[in-house]
Amino acid sequence: MTQPIEISIYAASTWVIPLIIAITFHEASHGFVARLLGDDTAWRLGRVTFNPLKHVDPFGTIVLPAVLLLLRSPFLFGYAKPVPVNFRALRHPRRDTILVAAAGPATNLGLAIFAAMGFHGLSYLPVATLWVAENLRNALVINVVLAVFNMLPLPPLDGGRIAVAVLPNALASSLERLEPYGLMILIGLLFVLPVLGSQLGVNLDFVSQSISWATSTIIDAILRVTGNL
Repeated sequence: MTQPIEISIYAASTWVIPLIIAITFHEASHGFVARLLGDDTAWRLGRVTFNPLKHVDPFGTIVLPAVLLLLRSPFLFGYAKPVPVNFRALRHPRRDTILVAAAGPATNLGLAIFAAMGFHGLSYLPVATLWVAENLRNALVINVVLAVFNMLPLPPLDGGRIAVAVLPNALASSLERLEPYGLMILIGLLFVLPVLGSQLGVNLDFVSQSISWATSTIIDAILRVTGNL
């Protein structure tokens, strides 16, 4: 009984640590860039911080990914408490909205590159080399998945906010109205639609397949750029 528990704790530590770091830096970067561009809402609320307790959503960050991991879901899904941003307070609302929204995915890509570069230092570690290697590998995957997932053009995801900022007003307004239903739409696209498709004998898993393809492509590029391939 002890061995499986120890294995579970070990496996969880290699996923939870990079996940918490990824979402903490992602959310803090939104607030930091927003403050630079004129909105100090997140700063005043103490959300521009690397303290994960300020960003972690108990269900979305811990419980949901853990359940999906245990169920061997083909797609790992989770979320943090969003950093509050008053986009109307930004000095150049359209342009700055894009910069604030893009800050999160850009930070995740930076963390992914940092993790890939960390592979070169493994030979210098006297102990815990395997544990560190698995953390780095999972950090690479998690950060790229977060970056790709958040760039889906659906509010309240970062890609949705960017799309609202760049589209003509009529299209932007229509897309913006979907924000209250964004989470339900995502669950439908990622989980409900594929199950329905399997019952009908049709492949409707196109969203997660697109995310997987983009994630694999970016990871391959990062590994090549950092000299790991």
